[in-house]
Amino acid sequence: MSEVRYSKDHEWVKIDGDTATVGITHYAQEQLGDVVFVELPEVGKKVEQGKELATVESVKAASEVYAPISGEVVEVNSALSDAPATVNEEAQGKGWFAKLKIADKGQLAGLMDEVAYKKFVEGLH
Repeated sequence: MSEVRYSKDHEWVKIDGDTATVGITHYAQEQLGDVVFVELPEVGKKVEQGKELATVESVKAASEVYAPISGEVVEVNSALSDAPATVNEEAQGKGWFAKLKIADKGQLAGLMDEVAYKKFVEGLH
C-alpha cells in the first residue's frame, strides 16, 4: 500500500517503494485558480527538499512547486504540457508533476499525514 504525505507548502508525495510521486494538493490548486502552464523539471535533475521542483502558472499568478523530499527526477508528467488544467481537475491524481527516486526516506518523518494536513489547512482560514 502506498503512503501519502503532505508539506506545509501544499505539495503531496505518494511513496511507492523507493519512488515518490509529487504534486500539489487540492487546496493549492484552488488557491491558484485556472492553471494555464506547467514547467516541469528535467529527468535526471537532482532536487533538494524545500527547493524548487516545478513552476505552475495560473490566470492569477506564477508559483513554485517545492520538492517535499530530496531525490532524482526519474519521470515527469509530460501530459501537463498539453493539458495544464489537469492540475485543477485532478490535483492529487492525474495532475502529478514528477516522480523522484528518494534520496533520504528519513525526510518523510517531517511531513504530515492526511489528518494532520487537513487540520493544518483548516487553521489557515
